[in-house]
Amino acid sequence: MSPVHQTAARRSPADRVSQRLCIDDLCRGLARQNYLFIDGTTTTSILTDLHQNALADWHDFAASWNDMPVDGHMADGGIYRRRRHATLAANADSAEWWVKAHQPHYQERDFNSLNGGVARHYEPVRQGILQGPSLSSIVGLGCRVFSGLAPYYPWHIELHQFRIESNAEFVGKPTPEGVHRDGVNFVIMAMVSHSNMAGAESTIYDLERHALTSFTLNAPLDVAIVNDAQVFHGVSPISPRGPKTPAVRDVLVATFRKQF
Repeated sequence: MSPVHQTAARRSPADRVSQRLCIDDLCRGLARQNYLFIDGTTTTSILTDLHQNALADWHDFAASWNDMPVDGHMADGGIYRRRRHATLAANADSAEWWVKAHQPHYQERDFNSLNGGVARHYEPVRQGILQGPSLSSIVGLGCRVFSGLAPYYPWHIELHQFRIESNAEFVGKPTPEGVHRDGVNFVIMAMVSHSNMAGAESTIYDLERHALTSFTLNAPLDVAIVNDAQVFHGVSPISPRGPKTPAVRDVLVATFRKQF
C-alpha cells in the first residue's frame, strides 16, 4: 500500500464530511492569490472523498512513468526529459471529460522561448492509465475547481507525463524554458514520485516576476495549482542526492484552457 493509500485509510467519517467543503475552499483560495500548494495528505482526502476508489490504480499509475520515450523536441539538445501527452475536453460546469483525437502539443514562442513555435508530437498516454481512476480523479478535481471559477466555459485540457532525470554527466531541468507561463488559463502540477533527487524547488512569481512563494513538490500527490494568466512559475534543476544512482522526478501536469 502506498503512503497515499495509507493516509486515505486513516480518515474518519467526520474528516470525510469536512472535506466536502474543500472544493469551495480551493476555489476561494485560488481566486484570492492565483496559486495554491496542496499537500499530498489533503489531496488524497479530497480525491477519495469525491470517490472512495479514486486512487485504486495508484501503483500502476505511478509505474507508467517507467516506459516513457525521451523527449525528442528539446531545442537545447538535452536528453534529461521523458514525456507522454494526451488531449482531453470537458463541458462547462462539469467534472465529466473525454479524450480527444491524439494531436501534437503546440505553444507560441511568447510562452516557450526554447521549444515553442513548432508542433511537437509525443507518444500518447497509455489508454489504461488515461481511463484509470487516479488520472481521472486528478482531472476531475481540476474540472470542479476551475468550473467553480469559470462555470460558463468548456475546457481544452492537455495532460503531460514528465520524467526528469539527472546523473553525474548532466543536470535535469523541469522547466528548461525558465520562469514562464504556459499560455493557458490554469495549470495543475502533481508529484507522482521521485528518487535520489536534490533541487526541484518550485517558485511562483507575479506578473512583474517578483517571487511570491517557493515550495517543493515532495510527497505523492503534493499539488500546485496556478492561475496561468496571473502568475509565472518555474522549477529549479534537479541533481543526484547521492553519486551512485541517477536522480528521477515524475510529475503529472494538466493544463486547462477555455474553449471559446
